[in-house]
Amino acid sequence: MKLIRLLARSIREYKKNAILTPVYVSLEVVVDTLIPFTMTYLLKCFQGEGPLDLTPIFIYGGIIVALAFVALLLGALSGMQCAIASSGFARNLRKDMFYRIQTYSFNNLDKFSNASLITRMTTDVSFVQQAFMMIIRIAVRSPLVLIFAVIMSVIIGGPMALIYVGIIPFMAALLIIIFANASKHFKKLFKKYDKLNNVVEENISGMRVVKSNVQEAYETEKFNETSQDIYKIFSKAQGIVVLTSPVMQLSMYTCITLIFYFGAHAILGEGILDLEELSALITYAMQVLMSLMMLSMIFVQTVIAKSSAERICEVLTETPDIVNPENAVASVADGSIDFDGVSFKYDVKAELNSLSDIDLHIKSGETIGVIGSTGSGKTTFVQLIPRLYDVTEGTLKVGGVKVSDYDIKALRSSVAMVLQKNVLFSGTVKENLLWGKEDATDEDIARALKISESSEFIEKIGGLEAHVEQAGANLSGGQRQRLCIARAIIGNPKILIMDDSTSAVDMATDMNIRKAFKDFMPDTTKIIIAQRVASVASCDRIVVMDGGRINGVGTHDELMENNVIYREVFESQNNKGGDFDVVTN
Repeated sequence: MKLIRLLARSIREYKKNAILTPVYVSLEVVVDTLIPFTMTYLLKCFQGEGPLDLTPIFIYGGIIVALAFVALLLGALSGMQCAIASSGFARNLRKDMFYRIQTYSFNNLDKFSNASLITRMTTDVSFVQQAFMMIIRIAVRSPLVLIFAVIMSVIIGGPMALIYVGIIPFMAALLIIIFANASKHFKKLFKKYDKLNNVVEENISGMRVVKSNVQEAYETEKFNETSQDIYKIFSKAQGIVVLTSPVMQLSMYTCITLIFYFGAHAILGEGILDLEELSALITYAMQVLMSLMMLSMIFVQTVIAKSSAERICEVLTETPDIVNPENAVASVADGSIDFDGVSFKYDVKAELNSLSDIDLHIKSGETIGVIGSTGSGKTTFVQLIPRLYDVTEGTLKVGGVKVSDYDIKALRSSVAMVLQKNVLFSGTVKENLLWGKEDATDEDIARALKISESSEFIEKIGGLEAHVEQAGANLSGGQRQRLCIARAIIGNPKILIMDDSTSAVDMATDMNIRKAFKDFMPDTTKIIIAQRVASVASCDRIVVMDGGRINGVGTHDELMENNVIYREVFESQNNKGGDFDVVTN
C-alpha cells in the first residue's frame, strides 16, 4: 500500500480523468451485459405459430442497437479518459523523479549508476504506466463483467450458473502458480536492463577510446553477452506466462461443453430451459471467461510493474544527504576558507578516511595551489568547499560561517568550480556561458572570455551563436577547458576552484590565464589543482597532498627547501619534461 500511495501522488491534476475512466467502464459493462439478456426476448419473438408480429421485433431490435451504440460511446469515452490519465501520470512520474534527482548530493548519486537512473525514468515508468492503464480500465471492467454475467446467468439458467463456481477456482489456482514462478524472473530482468544500458552508455561516450584501441569486437561481444542474458531471462519468464493461454482455453471449452451438456438435458428432458436462454448462457460464459483472461493479463503486467514501481520508489524516497538548514545564511561575506580538523569518508561504514586532519586557513583573495599524486585527496578536498559532500569530522567555514549553515544555492553561487571533466551542453556558446550567470551582460561575457583566453577561438568558430555539440564534441580539449573557465568566472564568484582544468592548454596560455586571474580577479580566492608544478609555482601558497593528508604548505621556494614530495615532483618534471604523478611512501 505504501508503494501505491507514493506513486498515486504523481496522478495530481489527472485525478478527474482517472476517476471518470472506471465510471464510464462500469456503465459500459452494465450496458454490455443487458444486450444478451435483451437478445433472448428478441429471439422469442420468432417462436410460436401464426403470422409474425414485427412490432416487438422492431422494439427489441431498436433497444439492442441503442444499447450497442451507448456501449460504443462509453467505451470510447473511457478509452480517451484512460489515455489522458495514464500519459499524464507517466509525465508527472518522470518529472517527480527528475526533480528528486536534482536534490541529490554527490553521495546520493553514487548509489545509482547513470544507466540505472535512465532505465528507471524510461523503461520502468513505461511498465508502470501500462499497469496503471490496465488497473483503471480493464481491472475495473473484468470483475464487473464477471459479476454481472454470473448474476444474469443465475437469472436465466438458475442452477446451471454453478458451472462457473467450479471453473473459476480451478483457473485462479493455476494462474497463481504461473505468476508466482514468472515474477522472480522479471525481477532479474531489470538489473540486466541496467547493465545493458550501462554497456551502451560507456561504448558511446568512450567511442574514441574504443576505436583508437581497435576494441570494437570486444565491445560488440560485451553487448551481445548482456543482450543474450536478457533474452534468456525474458524467454523463461514469457515461457511461463504463455501457459495462461492453454489454461484459459481449457477452462473455456470445459465450461461451454458443460453448459451444452446440462443445457441439452434441461431443454429436452426437463423443459425448464429454452434454446434462446441457452444461447444467452453461452454468451455470458464467454464473457466470464474473457474477463478472467483479461484479469490474467493484468496479473502479468502487475508482476512486471511491481518490480519497476519498487525501483522508481527507490529514487523518489532517497533522502538527500545535504539539505538547507533552518534560518539558512543567505549570502557569503567573502572568500576566506577555514578547515579546522576536517576529516571525510565517502561511506560512513568505511574504515579509512579519504581526508584526515585537514587544518588550513585561506585568506580572501589568496591564490592557493594544490598538488599531489593521484588518489591523494586533491579533488575531495575542494569538493567539500561548495558542500558537494558534508565533512565527516571537524568544521569547514567559508566567509567565517560553517558551510552547513548556508543556503545551498547562495553558497554554490559564490563558489565556482571548473571540474576535471569538462562538461558542455548542446546549444550555443552563449547559452553555455549563461549557465554561470543567467543575467550576464555582454560586458560580463566579454570579460570572462578575455580572462579565459577564449575570445580569439570563439570568433574563429562563429562567435557567441556558434553551435556547441553535446559534451563539446566539436571543440578541442583546450577550447573546452577555456570555455568552462569562462563559464565559471562570468558570475564573478568569491571563490574559484580549478581542478586540473588547464591540463589541455599550452604553457603560455596557462600562464596568461593565471596572470589574468591576478589582474582582473584580485578579490576572488583562487584554488588551483594541477599536475604541473609550473601551474602552481607562482601561487601565494602551495598545498602538498599525500594520502588524504596535508604533507606541506608554503611558497614554491619554501617547499623546494623543506618538502621532499614537492621537490621530487619538480625535479622529475624539469629533468624529464614529464607531467606525471609521483607516488612516495
